[in-house]
Amino acid sequence: MTDFNAAIAHAQAHEVPWPRDPAADPAHWGVHQADPPPFNRLRGPVHPRGGVSGVIRINGREVAAWGEPDRADLTYSVAKTYLALLAGVANARGLLPDPQERIAARLPGIGFDDAHNRAITWAHMLEQTSEWQGSSFGIPDTVDHNRRVSHDPKPPAGAKGEPRALHAPGSYWEYNDVRINQLSLALLHLFGRPLPEVFEEAVLRPIGAGQGFRWEGYDDAWVEIAGRPVQSVPGGSHWGGGVSISARDQARIGQLLLDGGLHAGQPLVPAAWIGRMQQPCAIAPFYGWLTWLNRDGAMFPEASRSSWFMVGAGGNYTWIDPAHRAVVVVRWLDPAHSAGFVAHVAKAFG
Repeated sequence: MTDFNAAIAHAQAHEVPWPRDPAADPAHWGVHQADPPPFNRLRGPVHPRGGVSGVIRINGREVAAWGEPDRADLTYSVAKTYLALLAGVANARGLLPDPQERIAARLPGIGFDDAHNRAITWAHMLEQTSEWQGSSFGIPDTVDHNRRVSHDPKPPAGAKGEPRALHAPGSYWEYNDVRINQLSLALLHLFGRPLPEVFEEAVLRPIGAGQGFRWEGYDDAWVEIAGRPVQSVPGGSHWGGGVSISARDQARIGQLLLDGGLHAGQPLVPAAWIGRMQQPCAIAPFYGWLTWLNRDGAMFPEASRSSWFMVGAGGNYTWIDPAHRAVVVVRWLDPAHSAGFVAHVAKAFG
């Protein structure tokens, strides 16, 4: 039996320095405080979190767990990858037959129609090269201009939230949560149903997950779909809302990705789509389709080069390692100590 005790001890010794209850010290919780006012506030619900937790699976079997692995906690931008999975479900159902198709061609009237935005394809949105401009539920794309994220090697061109000149869609990579929320809105219109319902039906229930799961939107993020009000959900918890899910369920989703979209012999997401999610973006080779890649070892030098990751603020990581047939989930780990955790796990893999 592989011994992960050193990795677990490292994680437990380095909890993220956020308060566990957002109401207790709101000035030091979350990522919205870095935004220029008046956008530096929560727009949707949040809730207290647990401590450091995690799960490790090898060859489809859980071999280690710590903390509260069944506690449903906010998972921040790990939810971005769930949007990519939903796009894959749409592809399988014939709703999104070609990721190179322009979104405006299929979904006019939802924010992709002007001269700049109508060139944007689904692939641009999935790889974060869309350069979409506008406001999504009252938040302008400029709020996340020049955003600095830890695994982006490119230095910001200006201050966070300082508007910059836009590039042609597909020619510039930027991590931008407003654009992700616009992708989520497009997927909502594509399915014509609430995305949390589709995700539970197509992904969670088939893999035996979903206990305590919820995916919530901003208080004012409602649109009319087929004559009824439906809440659009964000691809993270930057301004509140987002996905609450357990570490064990995150590991089950990671296992689905590791297995190429198959579960119990049934294809839940097309294998070709899962394969494309882990292919490098031409202008940002550290990024796939809403996933982080380790092709050159720059992200985590100790991890295999085939490793890929879902990453969320607050120290939320789901690591898929095909080289060791492993899925590793760790939550609420101080990102400053994430490389140490990965190194301990990699050493245990041998």
